[in-house]
Amino acid sequence: MKISHFALGALTLLSTATLAQKTKKAIVTPATGVARPKLVVGIVIDQMRWDYLYRYYDRYQAGGFKRMLNEGFTCENTQLNYLPTETGPGHSCIYSGSVPAIHGIASNDWVIQATGRRMYCAADSTVQTVGSTSNAGQMSPRNLQVTTITDELRLATNFRSKVIGISLKDRGAILPAGHTANASYWFDDVSGNWISSTYYMTDLPAWVKGFNTGGGLQKYLGQKWDTMYPLSTYVQSTADNTAYEGKYRNETSPVFPHDMALISKDKNYSAIRSSPYGISFTLDFAEKAVEAEQLGAHPVTDFLAVSLSSTDYVGHQFGPNSVEVEDVYLRLDKDLARFFSYLDAKVGKGNYVAFLTADHGAAHNPHFLQDHNVPAGYVNAGAMARDLNTLLEKKYGEKGIVIDASNFMINLNNVLIANKKLNTDAIKYDVIEWLSKQPSVLYAVDMANAQNTNLPIWIKERIVNGYNKENSGAIQLILKPGYYGGSPNATGTTHGTWTIYDTHIPLLFMGWGVQHGSLVRETNMTDISATLAALLHVQMPNGCIGKPITEVIKK
Repeated sequence: MKISHFALGALTLLSTATLAQKTKKAIVTPATGVARPKLVVGIVIDQMRWDYLYRYYDRYQAGGFKRMLNEGFTCENTQLNYLPTETGPGHSCIYSGSVPAIHGIASNDWVIQATGRRMYCAADSTVQTVGSTSNAGQMSPRNLQVTTITDELRLATNFRSKVIGISLKDRGAILPAGHTANASYWFDDVSGNWISSTYYMTDLPAWVKGFNTGGGLQKYLGQKWDTMYPLSTYVQSTADNTAYEGKYRNETSPVFPHDMALISKDKNYSAIRSSPYGISFTLDFAEKAVEAEQLGAHPVTDFLAVSLSSTDYVGHQFGPNSVEVEDVYLRLDKDLARFFSYLDAKVGKGNYVAFLTADHGAAHNPHFLQDHNVPAGYVNAGAMARDLNTLLEKKYGEKGIVIDASNFMINLNNVLIANKKLNTDAIKYDVIEWLSKQPSVLYAVDMANAQNTNLPIWIKERIVNGYNKENSGAIQLILKPGYYGGSPNATGTTHGTWTIYDTHIPLLFMGWGVQHGSLVRETNMTDISATLAALLHVQMPNGCIGKPITEVIKK
């Protein structure tokens, strides 16, 4: 009995010690305050279709996508519930839970309806570049009209939380980090540096300068990109050399191996973007940010927003069925495994929560579909605008009534229409009537009146959510499935439409406070920030229309 009592006492002491160790994992315990993770890591994979999770699943490693699927929670039917399906609106929606109708980021770039002037989603002429002599740093989040989950975390902690955004693309770094971020960093093609803007700082931190001069870019651009495995084993892809693929600069054909030194010749630093090394390079920088800024080591939760852009550049150039896309995802998976292992060691496994999603998907190349007897084709937006202007000039006697037909929107010259006292409704009627007769067009919709138009609910909801009266065109083009904007000789792929291959994205959560499991019911991109807000016990962003995905959160 004495031995048993001794053993029981020792076991009690051991259990108490173990419990004490476990409670250190959260920043505070429920007994003393609100429990939160030490770090939130948001990962956006630019142009990642949902089916890529499973198309290459058999070749993924244990520590990347498979780890998130097998340890975390996956929402299998997450949809973009607005138009257009582009990078700027996507990153804005993920982090704000809002839609273009509210957050103002109507597309990657848009026509300001009151003036006819074009605006880039992150452009800000009032700030200057930090870290380069180029104008690539004249960027800020000022065009975003709502708060983000990163803003709300900063507000909830009286700005003690650190928030940093990182991406090769300026918009991929700036929009997720929000208005109150400590810093955002993006890549400058001119200098080959990671840069920022005076919106955030007046000089780059020493660690960023050290990274820029550390030779990492040169290391990656000095390599050859060859397949990870024998080329013959890439059975999920078409042949290496097809007419659907675009060539790199200085290459004679789009085939492996791709010589990055040749492609980046004459300081063509932008070559890093359209290779898998852009992913490695970005995550190298992200790891350095965690270390130098001590993310996850503060008394309050920190947030690292990382967007991986190279998947988008490779997809645009080569298309979803290329060996290049398959290989870039296999390499991405390997990089993710390495990144998660780093976070495990630096922040502690179970101390951080990571989520992974995409800003949009991508279409199959129309020529590829046509060659397999699937209806598909291209729409030449420039030719469409010219034809419309010819039609309208004959009727109304004025040139240039249509500014352009970009982003699947028809932008009217409202200044001209007002000055010449033309009838806007009559012009829209004529444009819609002409567009409706085009063989590639499913619907042409007056965006201001979409709610009252006879459309499938799926499409109507996306038009209404995407229509921003200040920044959206007058008429929305809804193309037939398989069609997108481009010339008949276009290679690779693009996105932006209402169709499922553009709207269906992956959504995975892993780590602190996350339940293991999966969900097949429909969820929306707008639900991501609402779920994070519930997990972190902070207010939802002020334009959020999403709902928490309660199944994700551990009870």
